Amino acid sequence: SSTAILLGTPYRLQGRLYNAALLLKKGMISAVYPKAALENRAPFHEERYFSAGGRSAYERWGELMMAVVTGESILQPEQGRGLLRRRPKEKQLLLVNPAASPYCFGRQEQREKAAAALARRRRSALMVVNLVGGSDDLVFDGASLAYNNRGELLHRGASFDEEIIYLSSKALFVPAAEERPAAAETITTIHRALSVGIRDYFTKNGFRQAVLGLSGGLDSAVTAALAAEALGPENVLGMLLPSAYSPPDSLEDARILAKNLEIETQTVPITPFLHAYLERLNRSGKPEMDLAEENLQARIRGNILMLVANRERRLLLTTGNRSELAVGYCTMYGDMAGALGVLADLPKLTVYELARMINRLHGAVIPERTISKPPSAELRPDQLDEDSLPPYRLLDPILNLYLDRAFSPEQIIEQGFDATVVNRVIALVDRAEHKRRQAAPMLRVLSGLSRRSTPLTRWNEG
Repeated sequence: SSTAILLGTPYRLQGRLYNAALLLKKGMISAVYPKAALENRAPFHEERYFSAGGRSAYERWGELMMAVVTGESILQPEQGRGLLRRRPKEKQLLLVNPAASPYCFGRQEQREKAAAALARRRRSALMVVNLVGGSDDLVFDGASLAYNNRGELLHRGASFDEEIIYLSSKALFVPAAEERPAAAETITTIHRALSVGIRDYFTKNGFRQAVLGLSGGLDSAVTAALAAEALGPENVLGMLLPSAYSPPDSLEDARILAKNLEIETQTVPITPFLHAYLERLNRSGKPEMDLAEENLQARIRGNILMLVANRERRLLLTTGNRSELAVGYCTMYGDMAGALGVLADLPKLTVYELARMINRLHGAVIPERTISKPPSAELRPDQLDEDSLPPYRLLDPILNLYLDRAFSPEQIIEQGFDATVVNRVIALVDRAEHKRRQAAPMLRVLSGLSRRSTPLTRWNEG
C-alpha cells in the first residue's frame, strides 16, 4: 500500500530511548521524529525515561513540505520557537503535531486558540492529532484539529471517540467554509471523560466487573450510574451495608437507584461485625461512639467490599469526592479502600451538577431525595457533613483558591471569606496530606489535586 502511517511510540535509537513518531511506509520505518521538548512536570516526567531529540525540519512529501513535531510544546510561542528549523520558501507547508494531551476541563478552548495562533504564525497548515482513551489516571480526549495556513479551523475531531478523518491536501490551503467557534465544554464533557476513564481503566487492567458500596447518598449514586454506563449494568454490583445509624430512607433510595440502573445488589448489615469488634477490643472505658468507633464502621464496610472484590474478581470503586479528600473527611482503609476514585477530582458541588445531568440524560435514575437531602456519613445518630465541615458552597470555592490557584490564606480572606473558616479549611487540608497519599488512583478531569506537601503536620505551627 502507498498509504503512510505516522505512529507515536517509544523508540530506541543508537542506544537511547526516545518518545518518537515513526513514519511507516511500505512495511518499513521511513523516518523517525524524536520529541525534542520533554515534559518534566506532573503528570508526565519524560526526562526520567527519554532522551531529547533535535529540531524538526520540513521535508518534501508529495506536493507538500511537511514537518512533524511531537508534543504540546510546539503550541506555546516561547517553548515552540526552537523546535523547528528555518521555514522553507515553499508556500504550501504542513505541520503535523502528534500529541498526548490529557483532558482537563477548559483545556480544549486553550488548545484551539494556541493551535490557530501557531498556524498563523508559521503560515503553515496544521494538524494536531491527539491521543484518545484512558490511560492510568488520565483520560485523553482526542478532539484532533485541522487548520489551514490562515489559522482557520477546518475540522474538529470527535471527543473521547476514535475516528478516521479524511482531508485532501488541497483543503488545507483554502479558506474555511465557515467560522467554527471554540469547543464549548460543559458538565456533559466531564461525564463523558469519566465514563471513558472507567471503561478503559477496567479494560486495560483485564477486569470487566465492578463493586461499590451503595449508601443511598449522592456520591455512591453518581458513581454507580457512571459505572453502569461505562461497563454495562450487568457488570456492576452494589453492596448495601447498613448500620444502626442508616436511616430507612437511605436504604430505600439505594434500592430504588439499583432498580433504576438495573444493577445487582447484596445487603449485608454491619452491626453484628461492629458489636464483635467492640466487645473484644473496647477496653478504653470511653463511650462507644467516639471517632474510632465511627471510623471502624467504614473499615468494616471496606473489608466486606474488598472481600467481594477479591472473591469475585471485581475492582472496587471508591465514591469519595474531591472536597472530602482535600480536607481528609474520609477514612483510611474504609471508604478510601479501592482500585479507582471515580469522583475524587470533582468538588461536591460539581457532583450535584453531574447527578442532575445524568437524570436529564437517562431519566430520573438517581432518586430526587438522594440529591436534595443533606449529605451525611451516617456513622452516628443524626450526623450531617456540616457538623464537621463548612457548607460546600463555602468549602469548594476556598479549596479552589487554595489548591488550584495557589492563593495564600490572606488572599482568600480578601475575596470576602470569613477568616476563621478559611484558616480552619487550610489547616484541614494541610493535615490530610498523609491520607491523600494513600488514596486510590483518581480520574483526573478537573485539577488532579496534584499539589504535594509534607505529611508531617507540625511544620507550620507557631
